[in-house]
This record gives sequence, structure tokens and C-alpha cells, in this order.
Amino acid sequence: MRGYIGPKAKIAIVTTPRIYLDHAATTPLRPEARAAMDEGFATWANPSSPHAEGRRARAALEDARERVRAALGWEGEVIFTSGASEAAALALDAVNAVHDVASAVEHDAVLRGDQPEWTLPVRADGAADLMALSAESRPSELLAGDAENRSLVAVQHVNSETGNRQHIGFAAEVVHDNGGLLLVDCAQSAGKFELPRMADLAIVSAHKFGGPVGVGALLVKDYSLLHPSGGQERGYRRGTENVPGVLAMAAALEACGEPYIDPQVLAPLDAFASEIRAAGGEWLSDRLADPTPYIRAVAMPGLSAQAQLMRFDMAGIAISQGAACSSGTMKRSHVLTAMGVPDDIADRTIRVSFGWTTTRAEVERFCELWLDMARASA
Repeated sequence: MRGYIGPKAKIAIVTTPRIYLDHAATTPLRPEARAAMDEGFATWANPSSPHAEGRRARAALEDARERVRAALGWEGEVIFTSGASEAAALALDAVNAVHDVASAVEHDAVLRGDQPEWTLPVRADGAADLMALSAESRPSELLAGDAENRSLVAVQHVNSETGNRQHIGFAAEVVHDNGGLLLVDCAQSAGKFELPRMADLAIVSAHKFGGPVGVGALLVKDYSLLHPSGGQERGYRRGTENVPGVLAMAAALEACGEPYIDPQVLAPLDAFASEIRAAGGEWLSDRLADPTPYIRAVAMPGLSAQAQLMRFDMAGIAISQGAACSSGTMKRSHVLTAMGVPDDIADRTIRVSFGWTTTRAEVERFCELWLDMARASA
């Protein structure tokens, strides 16, 4: 029979490689980090042990600490953690401050960690309204200007949903002038932008710049800002240090280039922004005070964010609706709500984010598919 395929016939199946554009959630492990992890697994002893094996692990740990400090340009202390969430919890729990203040667009790990007493509003462009920290606007007990009653103010460097960058220099000036301490979440900016050295504390996460999941750091200007809470990391953290992860984190940071991504890779987005507007969508970067190139939010006309995610996934492209910690909850973004983005637009907004593995062809394919979806749903 013509066209019959026998039981032993081989059928060639052509598959298209998937495109990963969710780097703000997790970016793939860099080869330098993988090699460093392999080296770390050979240094398997507990770095707190006094014997030769333990001392060898301790030496590797301290060398990595210095490399992380140097790569970030940080002159203070580095406390290794299991990631950004633990670093945030450590800062909120152990800092020598009696009040917590956080901007309305902080990551859930900060907003839910210790329930800030006061939420700093943001403007429609996503910038924290730092003038609200003035004595006329804030509750009287906050930022009183003395060490006995000072506040810890959390301001995210780069927002994980919109890509907006906060003016940390101005934030530090306002907070310090009022006697407070500034905690900066640098999970989305470390390795990509210069670390804000004027921060008192900063949060770093390895898997956002090509390191492994499960390791991060709390950067502290001086240990005196914290009260001890455990037995490891100079007594400021509970739990045996992850030596392989720490070594990989240092290697990943050192592998980050300047710029983080070649601008030519993202060049197609310039024309894409105009086409989005022409198709009736919204390029949320247009709203932002200081949009950054590696995280973009875009609203499609006529199609919910959940529906878009499913269609992109079936087409072989991984994107997200927002922060990975909350995108599965089906809740509206607290970031877009705080900015005053209308519910109809927020419900149709997806996040696309780029990393060290992203290619220009992948960016072009995403743009083409988005426009095809938008025209089909019009």
C-alpha cells in the first residue's frame, strides 16, 4: 500500500528549540559558575570544622567572599544566605532599627516579611515618592532622626515586574538626613548595574545573574547595624554555608560583562514598541521614570495575561505574568496597582525579561509572535 509506514520505520521529528525569556525569575547557570560548583563539591567539608578539611573549606569560602565583594565594589561586609528572600528576612529581623518602612512596589519577600508599619507610596511612573518621607507627610514616630527610634526603609533598585529603576542616591540622602537606614533590594540589578554603595544594606541573589539557585547575600556596611542571630557567618546567620554555591556565585558575578547584554541583541525592541502602540497595546516602559532594558512589561489588547502565557508556552516561548513568587496565585499585580495602572490593562500585562543567553533572533521571534497574537485577538 502506497504511503504505508511499517512498524520498524523511523519517523524524523523536527522540533524547534524553546526560547527562554523569563530571566527575571531565574537565569540559566553560567558555565563559569558550573565549573566553580564542581570545584566546590570537591571541597566538601564543613567550613566551621577545625580540622584540615574544614580549614580548606573555610579558605575557599573566605576567598569567594572577597571575590564577591570586589566584583560588586562593596566596601562593607558580605553575609552569605540561601537567597534574596532569606537576606531580606535577615535584614528585617536583625537590623538595629525599631520601625520598618517599604515602598509599595517592593518584592513580596520584603512586604510580607515583617509587615512594614508604613508603606511609601509610588507615583504613576513607578518612582517611590521620597518626598512623602518629609516630616509633613510621614507618621510622626517614623524617621525621628535618632538611633533609639530610627527606621529601616526598603527601596528596590530595579523592579522585578516593570524594570523601573529607583533613584537610590536621592533615597539614601533623604533617609540618612532623617536618621534612618536604607535597605536596597538589588536582586534584579546586581551584575547588571553598578551597586548603590550609599545603601546601608543590600540584597543580592545569585540565580538572577547566572549563579545557582539557593545562594545569595546580605551586604551590610557594618556589622554594628545588626544584632547577632545565629552561629554561622560571624554569628549573623543560622545554617552551614553552601560552599559550592558561594564559589559559583562569585564566578558568575565575575563573568558578568559591561553591558550585561549587547545592546544589539535588544535592538528589535525599539521598533516593536512602536508596533505595540499601533496594534492597540501598551508598552509600559512609556510610563516609567527610569526604564531598564532587561525587564519589559507589555499589555496586549483583547487577551488576558493568563491566555497569553499559555499561547506563548505552546509556541515554545517562556515568559511570565510577573514575579515568579506570585505569578501562580492569579492575583493582580500589586506593583501595577500601586502605580495606578487601570485593572483592564494590568490584567492583560505580561513580563518578558532577557539574560546572558538571549539572542537577537529570540527577541525578534517574541516580537513577531506577540504581534500575530494581538492581530488575531483584535
